[in-house]
Amino acid sequence: MKKVYLDNAATTPIAPEVIDVMQVSMQDNFGNPSSTHQFGRKAKNLVETARKNIANLLQVSAAEIIFTAGGTEADNLILHNAVNNLGIERIITSKIEHHAVLHTVTFLKEKYSTEIDYVDIDTSGDVSIIHLEKLLKNSDKKTLVSLMFINNEIGNILPIQLVCDLCEKYQALFHSDTVQAIGHYSIDLQETPVDFIAASAHKFHGPKGVGFAYFKKGFGIQPMFHGGNQEKGARSSTENVHGILGMEKAFVIATETLDKDKLAMNSLKVFFIEQLLQINSKIRFNGQSSHIENSSCTILNVLLPVNNELLLFNLDLYGIAVSGGSACQSGSSKGSHVLSEIMNQESYTSVRFSFSRFTTIDDIKYAIQQLKKLL
Repeated sequence: MKKVYLDNAATTPIAPEVIDVMQVSMQDNFGNPSSTHQFGRKAKNLVETARKNIANLLQVSAAEIIFTAGGTEADNLILHNAVNNLGIERIITSKIEHHAVLHTVTFLKEKYSTEIDYVDIDTSGDVSIIHLEKLLKNSDKKTLVSLMFINNEIGNILPIQLVCDLCEKYQALFHSDTVQAIGHYSIDLQETPVDFIAASAHKFHGPKGVGFAYFKKGFGIQPMFHGGNQEKGARSSTENVHGILGMEKAFVIATETLDKDKLAMNSLKVFFIEQLLQINSKIRFNGQSSHIENSSCTILNVLLPVNNELLLFNLDLYGIAVSGGSACQSGSSKGSHVLSEIMNQESYTSVRFSFSRFTTIDDIKYAIQQLKKLL
């Protein structure tokens, strides 16, 4: 049976070159970076070189990059520091953020009485810039805006420069979860001066369990973990050396092939949309996911004009891996909080298909062939 992986927004396959780098590291570079002997110094040097190379790709300094266990930890480290270390009294976010942000701001509200405001979202899943400015204008409290660059379910792209400009105008800090953007879209933090970002290697063909947080220079960092004083005191825990080196390699490759990969994925996405509409012209697309300019090249969230509780299960039987996304889908304990905010067609089934540079036209054709049978 043919196997087709169309769930790259959840995680991506590790690139062969990344596996090679990690394998060599596992064999030759087992020292603890905190050790002072030559094995430790070698590991430390490789980690710091990786930090410098990642920083260069973002146009920032190496001291502004903190290695973490992934995007969720990076978001938590940033948000907790904002409240506990930087004097943030108020956070503006949206109800369609990743749970790494939503659950954290809820905790901060309950624990520290941090004021939380939610910016309006339209039926396409776009943030209301007008409402954001109104929220920023209407309070003198020290504020952090936390809005993701690319939504992980519907692929909508935030007008990030506009948000940067508003935050600068009203002297608010700006955090963006860029987990779905890093490695797929160019981010120059000199041109787009976001204060904090979060990234995770496994979203751009790197290993799981490693990511990074960016803190703009000048912001002190208090650790959430205590005991080792690694990462210049920002994160206690022995560095994941092999993961960090794998992430560095994955980010370098992704940056070098970014334009070519984006073009290829958008071509696949357009073809997939055309083929889906030939199956049933009543098929629709959630958020901006069918709009090439306004959504990520990696994500297509499809609203099917049927209520098929077993669709994902049957696709899996055909060897096709996808994610569900119905706002209120029978058989799902919670459904999608993102789709619940933007859609009313709750009896229909939504499926998120997501692509990578390893996705082929034959993968798309096979998925279409099986969907014809199931629909």
